[in-house]
Parts: sequence; C-alpha cells; structure tokens
Amino acid sequence: MLTVLVGNIKGGCGKTTLATHIAAFFAGSGLATAIGDCDRQRSSLNWLRRRSDALPPIAGLDWSKDVGSPAKGLARLVIDAPAAMHHKDVEDLIDISDIVVVPVLPGAFDEDATAHFLERLAKVKAVRKNKRAVAVIGNRLRPGTRASDHLDGFFGGLGFQVVARLRDSQIYPSVAAQGASVLEARDRRAASYAAEWRPLLDMLAR
Repeated sequence: MLTVLVGNIKGGCGKTTLATHIAAFFAGSGLATAIGDCDRQRSSLNWLRRRSDALPPIAGLDWSKDVGSPAKGLARLVIDAPAAMHHKDVEDLIDISDIVVVPVLPGAFDEDATAHFLERLAKVKAVRKNKRAVAVIGNRLRPGTRASDHLDGFFGGLGFQVVARLRDSQIYPSVAAQGASVLEARDRRAASYAAEWRPLLDMLAR
C-alpha cells in the first residue's frame, strides 16, 4: 500500500484540497483508496459525505483523535494531517507514509510557517536519508501578483522539489461542495486547472 501524507503546520494552506484531489486521482485509477482525516474539523470526511455514488468510491477513516489502522485490501491511503503538529506527530505520520506533500500559499506568514515545517522534515531520519519523497506544492497562486512572484524566490531556497503550481480559482470550492475534484469535472474550464495537477499526479503514479 502506498501512503501519501499531506501536511503543513500552517492552517488554511489547502491540505484538504490536496488530500481529496489525490484520493480522487487514485480512486479514478481503479485503486482501492481511503482518506485518513486527522483534523478535528473533519473536512475530508465532510467532503466524502457529499460525494456522489456515481463517482469512484473512497473510504473515510476518522483519525481526528487517534491514528488507527487502515482496513485490509487498500491500495492507496491519503492522510489529511492536522495543522497543529508537534515534532513527535510529524515523525509518527512520516513513519507510516511513503510520500509527503506540502502545500504552501503565497504570503510572508505562510512562507515562514512552511519554512519551519520543512526544517522539521529535514531533521526526520527517514527524510534526511531520502527514504521519504517530499513534494512542495504552490497553492492558490495568482500569476502576476507580487505575493506569487515572491513565492518563486522562496521556492528557490527550500532545498525540496517544487512539483506543481496551482492557480487560485472559485472552481475548487464549487467542486468541493459536490464531494468532487477538478480532476473529475467535465467542463473545459476545469480541464485547464486539472492540467496543473499533472506533474504531482505523475510523481504519485510512479
């Protein structure tokens, strides 16, 4: 089973959007998939409750109090991590994961928090010895704005691979309200946003 951890200590950076889209990708590929929701708000689980039976099924695991054991037979597990993670929590979640996906928004506060989180990651033995892949994702970018341009400079000093850059759009809350993703939407507008996910999805499909 491949396990993907979506995490950052900064709240509101889009962890649930990343987690649900990654899970939708795996499920759409015909793989038995579950989301382990570690956040007390249970946003991923609420997304799953709105999901249509016509879409590929995704199991939900309520890990908001304790991290449990996934059911047997799963091929893919996506963990939606809580924002307030202590160093021990980071190590424990990384220990059961194969890939760590870190979303970051443009802006000084988000960049500072993400840099701190990445420093933590770099100290974890499995990451330090390259036994866990780390993918940084620029999220809710608005091309041409000063904040987004500044984020490019921030990316340059990370020491981790920046895999994808995702534009900001109201299409994301729109599809989330249906328990879906832009990867599953059928209109032309969604397709242009779905294309931005391809570098990350290609990495996860290896």
